[in-house]
Amino acid sequence: MVTRGFLGRGHSNNDNRLPPGQHLVSDFPVLSAGLTPRVNPVKWSFTLKYGPQPVAKWNWTEFNALPKTDLVKDIHCVTSWSKFDTKWQGVMVDDILAAAGLEPPTSFVLAHSYDDYSTNVPVADLLGGRAMVATHYDGQPLTADHGGPARLLVPHLYLWKSAKWVNGLQFTDRDTAGFWELRGYHMYGDPWREQRYSDDP
Repeated sequence: MVTRGFLGRGHSNNDNRLPPGQHLVSDFPVLSAGLTPRVNPVKWSFTLKYGPQPVAKWNWTEFNALPKTDLVKDIHCVTSWSKFDTKWQGVMVDDILAAAGLEPPTSFVLAHSYDDYSTNVPVADLLGGRAMVATHYDGQPLTADHGGPARLLVPHLYLWKSAKWVNGLQFTDRDTAGFWELRGYHMYGDPWREQRYSDDP
């Protein structure tokens, strides 16, 4: 279970880009729920599912043929660090759904990863240019430590929602808790509302 020991609520700051309780870092800390999987891009695939049923799938070559987008975003970790102006490249979730010819069949998604990690995200938070499956960071292919070969990026939510080593999105009929949500983290995870834990408003 999670504890509250790694943060201090209510940090004051003069920068309106820094959410409450966060501090700014210049490096990019590496935090993971378990061991770092080493995923060979040759064996990587990405699948869209509705419940247990696959509805679209791409291998690494096919996925990298989809339209690419560059994003510069601030990111915020639940452990209280934030990093400004991070540079990403990948495929927007909007473009993934367009390539599949798919309208979202439900309002909720579980993102799944190669290390059996999962996290829930409302569909609305993945669309309208708000989220991508990133393959590059700071102009270089995404390293394994940071979720390579591909990770979900949902920068307006705490970073645990940006699942590393992502291999698919599963549409679910209800808001289904993922790995950290089952262990006491918030179901949504808005940094600006300090939604770290299940009992945060």
